[in-house]
Amino acid sequence: MSEAPALNLLFFGTPEFAVPSLRALVESRHHVVGVISQPDRPQGRGRKSRPTPVRAESERHGLELFQPEKVGDPSTLEWMREREPELGIVVAFGQFIPKTVRELPPLRLVNAHASLLPKHRGAAPIQYAILSGDQRTGISVMQVEREMDAGDVCLVRELRIGSDETAGELSDRLAQLAGEALLEAVDQISSGRAVFRAQDRAAASLAPKLDKEFGRISWQQPVAEILNRIRAVTPWPGAELMLRQAGRLKILAARAGEGPRGRVGQVRAGHDVLSVHGLDGWVDVLKLQVPGKRPLDAAEYLRGARVPVDEEAA
Repeated sequence: MSEAPALNLLFFGTPEFAVPSLRALVESRHHVVGVISQPDRPQGRGRKSRPTPVRAESERHGLELFQPEKVGDPSTLEWMREREPELGIVVAFGQFIPKTVRELPPLRLVNAHASLLPKHRGAAPIQYAILSGDQRTGISVMQVEREMDAGDVCLVRELRIGSDETAGELSDRLAQLAGEALLEAVDQISSGRAVFRAQDRAAASLAPKLDKEFGRISWQQPVAEILNRIRAVTPWPGAELMLRQAGRLKILAARAGEGPRGRVGQVRAGHDVLSVHGLDGWVDVLKLQVPGKRPLDAAEYLRGARVPVDEEAA
């Protein structure tokens, strides 16, 4: 039996998460005929404009690139038509994609979403999977529709979430899995073997975009939920520990602690850990960061900081 035809692909993506998928497609038998990424934005303290990670990867491979403010404007549509794509691939693009774009390639657009749909539709599925205490997550390859992450799914690949894994660590693994899943899905679409199945709308849950408040720790919660939130907000926006006397710290790593029952928000300083009492027990802070300073092990921090015996978490 002859091999299914190679497809002309139009890739939509912006952040680092999308780079392994673009690389995998470029190295496949299919042809990436163009790449669309968000415009470069000012970043960092100097607010200097930097290329998006997908732009940088595109330039490494000599790919044609377009960076529109609005992907559905006439100049963008004309640019896409000139490249004659057969299928569009979307990975963490970051703009609403209108119908004129979705229906431009004959085989339409598919998206690699980092959750087991219909769970965690939205911009932050990795963080919400950890926050929810999920044991497994994965990549769902689906058709792009008007409703966010609600399209029919043709392929799902799963992996287990590590018990101590942060959102940053899990994101790296899922980014690699997305590239593998997309290659398989594109081959299925090319050969006519892809089967798209509707999602169970009744089982859908949302994972909206994060803000800095998402990193605020409520010590009124059980220890398990506090630890999940710390992992979910690492590296961004970061887990904030506000001490009434010592000020603001960022928690980088923590574990469930032991010891006699205390009051909610109570702080104690041991030889190598800084502990805070949650609703039902202690959370040991193992690694932290003072704003503007380098990360420290808790033991190193405690050698240079005086923690009052009556300290409390705000």
